[in-house]
Amino acid sequence: MKYIIIGNGIAGLTAVENIRKIDPSGGITLITQEPYPSYNRIMLIGYLAGEVSEDRLILKPQSWYEERRIEVLLGKYVESIDPQTKKILLSDGTEIIYDRLLIATGGRSFVPSINGADKEGVFTLRGLDDAKVILKYVEQGHRDLILIGGGVLGLEAGNALRKRGCNVTVVEFFSRLLPRQMDAEGAEMLKRQMEDMGFHFYLNAKSKEIIGRNRVEGLLLEDGRKIKGDIVIISAGIRPDIRLAKEAGLEVNKGLIVNDRMETSEKDIFGAGDVIEHRERLYGIWPAAEEQGRVAGINMAGGTAIYKGSTPSNLLKVAGVDLMAAGDIDADNKYEAVRFRDEENFIYKKLVFKEGILSGFILYGELKETAVLMNALKEGWNKEKVKEQIIKK
Repeated sequence: MKYIIIGNGIAGLTAVENIRKIDPSGGITLITQEPYPSYNRIMLIGYLAGEVSEDRLILKPQSWYEERRIEVLLGKYVESIDPQTKKILLSDGTEIIYDRLLIATGGRSFVPSINGADKEGVFTLRGLDDAKVILKYVEQGHRDLILIGGGVLGLEAGNALRKRGCNVTVVEFFSRLLPRQMDAEGAEMLKRQMEDMGFHFYLNAKSKEIIGRNRVEGLLLEDGRKIKGDIVIISAGIRPDIRLAKEAGLEVNKGLIVNDRMETSEKDIFGAGDVIEHRERLYGIWPAAEEQGRVAGINMAGGTAIYKGSTPSNLLKVAGVDLMAAGDIDADNKYEAVRFRDEENFIYKKLVFKEGILSGFILYGELKETAVLMNALKEGWNKEKVKEQIIKK
């Protein structure tokens, strides 16, 4: 049996690990267009801040692959997949035959239509090479950073570069920061705390044009305001990288469509990670990608595993402050909620109940209840039980 895995993120790596557990003799080839073995993308922020070395990013040593007889092709771009002949074609003309194939190509940074986005000094942050290029530019003396996007990655990147001496201005289209992880009250507290750190914010602001002749000199907003800056990072989310799947004729929507076994519409081709769409849902979070990779690997090797979906949850550090958001945070305040606020210490907690059952929560600044609440969310505790276990404490 010959297994090919395209993509060496956590989904691809976990799939490889589980294939080998079941099939000790099949050939496994892991292909990535990056020049690095599998690394921890979550820790890229620490690398950007100078707190994590490059070698600490690497998830498995070379010996791990050798002991498991896993062939790793670095810096190889997959040009196409032919499901009929079960071949993949690399950009250098090499053809490789497979019996089972996993597409784990992840996502790519989304760049909205902003005039001047092709100027020198405009970056996105998705991989290690992106981080290296950004750091090189900062080290050349470009320190007035404009972040387009007030999501998790943008804020964390901004804080990392603040530690490198950058002045940071955040431009967010929505009326609050972290629109997917925080409601208005929590986001306002986060904003105040980050302003105390030196951040500047433009909320409800739409970027019109990155100004400057050839390189970044600032940002023009739709309302006519201008922000001075000499480096821009666009952090407007990611989109599943479905090019290979689409060109191979596989069923795609926003992502590569898979069933509960991580099977695609084509026999012997599986999908996992940020590239896939499962039950009309995109996840884009590490725990989901890891579980999808596990299920895909088991089933590729002839085992039986089912993916039932993941509870949307993010355990984050935003500007050095802990945040946990899980389930439905009810940003529009449609449901019953129990809140706790400690303005002085920047602590905010919110428990959301739908028809008396815990459906989501936010913990900001203090995470001691995380494990209990995740279990409560999974088991569907009612308000009385949550009160008994948590609120009274």
